[in-house]
This record gives sequence, structure tokens and C-alpha cells, in this order.
Amino acid sequence: MSLKLEWSNDQEKVEISESFIGVLEQLLQMAAEAEGMTEGEVTLSIVDDEEIHQLNREYRNIDRPTDVLSFAMQEETDEELEIIYEVDDESESVPFEGMLGDIIISAERAKLQSEEYGHSLERELGFLFVHGFLHLIGYDHQDEASEAVMTEKQEAVLRQAGLTR
Repeated sequence: MSLKLEWSNDQEKVEISESFIGVLEQLLQMAAEAEGMTEGEVTLSIVDDEEIHQLNREYRNIDRPTDVLSFAMQEETDEELEIIYEVDDESESVPFEGMLGDIIISAERAKLQSEEYGHSLERELGFLFVHGFLHLIGYDHQDEASEAVMTEKQEAVLRQAGLTR
């Protein structure tokens, strides 16, 4: 499997260990495998509330911090270009699987939520990361049915990784 995680920790308020990034890389592989994906790249930025607040306001017109934002590179809407497809050796169309997109997580929100929910910071960061990844590949939670599907997928990956509540 060739999924790649590029990451940066652009905040200093919450300690994120380098070893935990390895856990996030494993979560990416597990979540991708569960979706039948073998290729792709995800960029993760861990930021503070101030940075995610600014991004939330700029891109979603919501004037408050949030826990996670996802920006899919292969998403298609009326305002965006159609997804580009590569052609394999047998001239069949297959989806382009390069850069999947960016995930931005507020470390401050993750810490606060982990305390509110009574589980570890690592579990909360893992949850937010998998949640963001699922958004990158097209999942959403606009109604109860789609939220249930997304929740089960997230929890299955977290259970597999041992990041339970």
C-alpha cells in the first residue's frame, strides 16, 4: 500500500509526540484499506484555535473555531473542475489517486474534547484524523443515515488501532 502522510505541527499549546504521528500513519493505512484504496497522499496540519478559526471563517463563513477541517482535492461541485482520470495499460479509466487533500486539526479543540468525553488526547486526535480522511474521500454526515455510516467506519478503524473510549 502506498498511502503517504505529510504533516506539520504548527502550534505549541498542546504537546503532540512525534511517535504519535506513526499512529496517525497507521490509521491512514487502515482507513484506506477499509475503503479499498491503495494510493494517495494526505496532508495534515495540526494548528491552534486561532488558525482554525481563521480558516473556518474564510472557507466556511463560520466565525468560530472548529475541531477539524477537510479540503478534498478531488471533490466535484458545480464550481469545481471535473475529476481527472488516468488511463491504465488496458485503457480502462481509473480514478486519479494522487493528492487526496488537506486535513487541519485544532490541537486545542482536540484536547478540550478529549477531556469532555473522558478519553485520551490520542483517541480524539485519531478520531478527528479518520473523520477528516473520510470527508476527503467523499463521505459526509448531512443526515442521520450518512452520519451512522460515517460513525461506524470511524469507530471500526479506531477499534482496530486500539484507540477506544
